[in-house]
Amino acid sequence: MKKSLLLSGIFASMLFAVACENKFDYYYYTPEEYSVITESLNLPELPPKYAAELPSHLRNAGLSAPAINSDEATLGRVLFYDKKLSSDGTISCASCHKQEIGFADDRAVSVGVESREGTRNSIALSSVANFAAYYGTDLNGSAGIPFFWDNRAGTASEQNIGSMTNPLEMNMQSHEITAAVKAQPYYAPLFNKAFGSTEITTEKVSAAIASFVNAMGSYQSRFDAGANESTSQYGGANYNSNFSSFSAAENRGKGLYMTNCASCHTSSFGRPARLLSNNGLDAVVTDKGVGGISGVSSEVGSFKVPTLRNVAITAPFMHDGRFQTLEQVIDHYSTGIQLSPNLASELRNGNAPKKFNFTSEEKSDLIAFLGTLTDDVFKNDTRFASPFK
Repeated sequence: MKKSLLLSGIFASMLFAVACENKFDYYYYTPEEYSVITESLNLPELPPKYAAELPSHLRNAGLSAPAINSDEATLGRVLFYDKKLSSDGTISCASCHKQEIGFADDRAVSVGVESREGTRNSIALSSVANFAAYYGTDLNGSAGIPFFWDNRAGTASEQNIGSMTNPLEMNMQSHEITAAVKAQPYYAPLFNKAFGSTEITTEKVSAAIASFVNAMGSYQSRFDAGANESTSQYGGANYNSNFSSFSAAENRGKGLYMTNCASCHTSSFGRPARLLSNNGLDAVVTDKGVGGISGVSSEVGSFKVPTLRNVAITAPFMHDGRFQTLEQVIDHYSTGIQLSPNLASELRNGNAPKKFNFTSEEKSDLIAFLGTLTDDVFKNDTRFASPFK
């Protein structure tokens, strides 16, 4: 009797659960909200997780990726690709950071609203292992790496507001940004999920874009796989060892890189080894770079040191986009370094610029190795692709 009553109770509970499931369907967005969203956007019913899972060799090097609010990142993704946030409706953040080429631009300097040319090359966002791991003073305190070639922005929010309000880029004012966003019906439900309110402010717009950018990271290249394999159980990766998955040319190129380039660009391709440097592009400096912002004379002509991830697909190169190919970049370091007062010590031989004098084979090997830094997974990740229909 007791067993019969127990079975009857379990059966009744199951029926109640099914009835509740049918009666009270769960919706992340309400059907009305999702209908509004999907009129213009290809977004899934449930936002994807924007969590970075850094490879073991970077974790052992001390890097960790903090949590990212997926609702804010989803909203930021839409804002990142929305051309309505520019004064003439032709430019978005993605116009100068194209996913298919590593979130870089294929022009020496990008073109903004009304075909206005910028002054510097757009930095490839895929050059970073993970923005949240070591970029931004808001996430990483005084140790946070700043943004822009001249390191003038401390956070991703400062960076994107700087681009949206730059007359040569998106050319918007604060009130124009909020008006443009409020005019699009798909934003209300997205803001509601991200911030618990449909209220739209410039600060929230900037914060959402920052969450999207901070979620970005490239850490699934062939180099990362090889570095993981070289990581011992109790220590870090042996970046100087031959990687079994590399060709002979790629391993030779890696050796050349570690010997000649890693002191500035880092061995792990994680956090950059140097914050800024003058790499001898010009004997007479016309763009003051970091020094133009800091006012420090020893920093004049110095610029951010990128970490070179995806460098094989993000041409042109340097802060002014002067080099179209990796061959030209290597030729510069081989025999073309120019002496100026603030030339980096690593690029000097006393009072003369250093000449690395790479052979043809060494140049070829270096290029082969740099190709192992390409991350096709990130380049094709739908979480970072345009959501617009």
